[in-house]
Amino acid sequence: MVDPLGLAIALLGCVIAVLPAGIGSAMGIRYVAEVANGVMAEDPKKFGNLFILVALPGTQGFYGFLGAFLAMMKLGVLGELAPITFGQGLQMFAACLPVGIAGWLSAIWQGKACAAGAELVAKRPAEATKAVIFGALIETYAVLGLLATIFLQLGVKLG
Repeated sequence: MVDPLGLAIALLGCVIAVLPAGIGSAMGIRYVAEVANGVMAEDPKKFGNLFILVALPGTQGFYGFLGAFLAMMKLGVLGELAPITFGQGLQMFAACLPVGIAGWLSAIWQGKACAAGAELVAKRPAEATKAVIFGALIETYAVLGLLATIFLQLGVKLG
């Protein structure tokens, strides 16, 4: 039997997985895109070097979506709902927190690091790979948030 409150709390967890990660990605992309646009105003040929830096903070939004999608699949949202209690709903909510919070904050900080990388590309285009590597280091923590969410979801036993 599905406890409506348990299901609602679990679905709220899905929202918490997606929303902050998506907002963080949008903010992070904005930070670096502002700098990249200024760089391209001076030299449009640098687009290729800047594109990866601009896109990098967007991955956290995908991680949040993946975390929510996996939770919804486990809950049976697209088919027959899995039996869920209030306690299991709380567990699923808690399982969705790492990807949402890690995605939110890491995307913002990654955007700032990539914006600094875009400034490096403006002066030294040959150093673009180093700028990407610095930005990608922050990605590690978004991935860890996603992995924590996946492992926690595996621990939620429904039915």
